[in-house]
Amino acid sequence: MEEKTRVSKLMAAQGLCSRREADTYIERGWVSVDGVVITELGTRILPQQKITLSPAAAAKQHERVTVLLNKPIGYVSAQAEAGYKPAVVLVTAATRCTTDRAPLRFEQAHLRGLAPAGRLDIDSTGLLVLTQDGRIARQLIGADSEIEKEYLVRVSGRLSSEGMALLNHGLSLDGVVLKPARVAWQNDDQLRFVLHEGRKRQIRRMCELVGLRVTGLKRVRIGKVRLGDLPIGQWRYLAPGERF
Repeated sequence: MEEKTRVSKLMAAQGLCSRREADTYIERGWVSVDGVVITELGTRILPQQKITLSPAAAAKQHERVTVLLNKPIGYVSAQAEAGYKPAVVLVTAATRCTTDRAPLRFEQAHLRGLAPAGRLDIDSTGLLVLTQDGRIARQLIGADSEIEKEYLVRVSGRLSSEGMALLNHGLSLDGVVLKPARVAWQNDDQLRFVLHEGRKRQIRRMCELVGLRVTGLKRVRIGKVRLGDLPIGQWRYLAPGERF
């Protein structure tokens, strides 16, 4: 007999919302399974059963915002630590990029539950995604995420052809083999990295393993979304129709 699974887990796996959002929707009666509304948390169903969200849930999701920030050095991605401020403090009406064309007026409510979808080290700059939308967070940082992240990395030291090959595939961190990457020279002292994962300080540690020292690191792309000419320390909304 096929094993049943929690509805909230299936909803997250299908990209409908996060598991926490799923529990809220279930409690509010916004979730149906095969046309029948369910309201009991922990309900289990077969994976092939059809889950649908009510118009009220869809409207709630539509209200959630996603912010693209060009993070400066000196800010941490998430909670404040060791006297450093979290990047979310830069999201204010005054720091919104003047070229942002998203049809949204900045509101304090947009800061509620706004959390980073992925890390960017305190000494790194570039594209940081902050979102209220569990679907986007899962897409970017879920265990099965395949979204590319692209970085420009300034380095010092000598890189052999063997070292370059290892950067592309063959290195391990903390006993775990890294996924294949795409690494190539951008110019005389700068490498371009394209990764499908985001281990802690991954690029810096990869470079150390092949005899390089990172002197500057900037993330310029996540999936289809580019940093572009967004000024450092400023932000914009993810535009309607813009997808990672």
